[in-house]
Amino acid sequence: MYPVYFLAFAIILGIFQIIFLKTPIITSFLLAFIVSNVGLQGLFAFIGHFFKSDQIARGIGWPAGNPFQKEIAFTNLSMGILGILSIWFPGDFWLATIIARSVFLWGAAYTHLEDLKGRKNINILNAGPVLYFDIFFPFVLIGLFIAKNIV
Repeated sequence: MYPVYFLAFAIILGIFQIIFLKTPIITSFLLAFIVSNVGLQGLFAFIGHFFKSDQIARGIGWPAGNPFQKEIAFTNLSMGILGILSIWFPGDFWLATIIARSVFLWGAAYTHLEDLKGRKNINILNAGPVLYFDIFFPFVLIGLFIAKNIV
């Protein structure tokens, strides 16, 4: 469910930039999504996978105690850092951040779908809102980046 909260925050952040900073609409929402849904969400996922590894593993429907959770934690930390740094490095840095996040999310979606199909794993962190976010959010980032560079 947490991706929904980060999406809502990004929308609020985008509206804030439009109204108070007079930033163009597409740029406002693209940066807001990168900061919130790549940066802050990446940091949030790092904290969960690193400090609550077993709890997150159970929520996904995977065995607790697997060191893989720590690897995913650091992957999410790198995404979080990229998202936050995007505040100061627009342009190609945003593109690199979007590519990295999209590859990660689509890879995660593939893994969750395989687990759903193979083990019928319908745990909320495997087959719930996180799965839909993993599939569709990269299209939002890519679409906004393309629109920003066309307009």
